[in-house]
Amino acid sequence: MGLLLLVPVLGFLFLATFGTNRYALPTYLPNHVDSILVKGKWQRDTVYHQLGDFHLVSQSGRVVSQKDLTGNVYVASFFYTTCVGACPQISSQLTRVQEQFRREPRVKLVSYSVDAEHDSVAALANYAERYGAIAGKWFFLTGDKPQVYKLITQDYRLPEPTGVAPGLEHSQQLFLVDRDKRIRGIYDGTKQKEVDRLITEIGVLLYTYDHDDTARH
Repeated sequence: MGLLLLVPVLGFLFLATFGTNRYALPTYLPNHVDSILVKGKWQRDTVYHQLGDFHLVSQSGRVVSQKDLTGNVYVASFFYTTCVGACPQISSQLTRVQEQFRREPRVKLVSYSVDAEHDSVAALANYAERYGAIAGKWFFLTGDKPQVYKLITQDYRLPEPTGVAPGLEHSQQLFLVDRDKRIRGIYDGTKQKEVDRLITEIGVLLYTYDHDDTARH
C-alpha cells in the first residue's frame, strides 16, 4: 500500500521540480504526417489516431458509448469472464488503479469482453462484483462479435483474438487513453511495475491538464 501511494507522489514531485516539458508522455499510433505553414516556413506535424465511437452494454445493462467517457482519462483492457490465465492478474492490478483514483472522477476504467457469446450482462455483473468495481467508474462491456473485433483491430490495432473460449487468447496490454481519445501509454497488465508506471503516468496527464487549464485562465 505504501508503494501504491508513493508512485504517483514521486511523479507529481518530479513534474513540479522539472516541469511537464521534461516528462511529456508519448502519443501512440501515428496516422499520417501533415505539412503546415508556420510563419512562412513549412513544418511537419504528425497526426495521431483517435479512438472511434462504440455502443456496448455494461454490467448494469446500460448502453455505454465513447461519449460517456468524454473529458475523462481512461484505462482500456480486454478480458473475458471465464478466463483463468492472465485476466485475473490484470483485473487485480486494475483494482489497484481504481483504488488509487477512487476519488478522482476524471479517471475511468473500461474492460472490453472478447467473448460476447458467454459474457452476458449477468456474467459481467458477477465479475465486476468479484473485483469491487465501482459503478460509473469501472465499466465492463460486451457486445456483438463484429463490433468488438472492429474495436480491437481498427481502434486499438491489435490482432484478432484467437482460440475458442475457455482457451481464448487475447491482448494482456493496458492502454492509457487521454481526453482527446488518443493512446498515451501501453503497459503489460500482468506486471506490477508496469501498472505502477501506469498509475504515475495517469498522474502526469492529470497534472498536465490542471496546469494547462490554469494557464488558460
